[in-house]
Amino acid sequence: MMFVGFLGCYGAIQESQCLLGTFFTCLVILFACEVAAGIWGFVNKDQIAKDVKQFYDQALQQALQQEVGVSDATNAKTVVKTFHETLDCCGTNAMTSFGISLMTELCPKEQSLLTGPFQDCHKKIDELFSEKLYLIGIAAIVVAVIMIFEMILSMILCCGIRNSSVY
Repeated sequence: MMFVGFLGCYGAIQESQCLLGTFFTCLVILFACEVAAGIWGFVNKDQIAKDVKQFYDQALQQALQQEVGVSDATNAKTVVKTFHETLDCCGTNAMTSFGISLMTELCPKEQSLLTGPFQDCHKKIDELFSEKLYLIGIAAIVVAVIMIFEMILSMILCCGIRNSSVY
């Protein structure tokens, strides 16, 4: 992305049709890839949700092992905390009492496993991909509109440079 941005900025500063044309071509390729990824993601949303749950389970297992001192996975704790804070959940229903006793540091402060009920993260992940899919779609549409706007402006600038009588 930095390379594409460099092409656009430097091409505009130097008023280079070649750089601006390359910038436009890169934007078209990125736009096509984003559209293809969006369609693939929508078609395979169940598989993606399953993969995210599997990733969460692996990170949770590593974080619990780190608490016990079996593992040295420092990033796993950060990943699990991010899941818990973002989705407002804590752990899974399949956890054992051993795992629950170690989760107090990983859970959001509002949801302590020892003091009250907690929301299952697997259910929250399913909700994210089923009920809140429109938020992901809105974000994708916003990115697409911005990219189309960038493509239009780069072509206007490229054509303006070609038609200028300065050279």
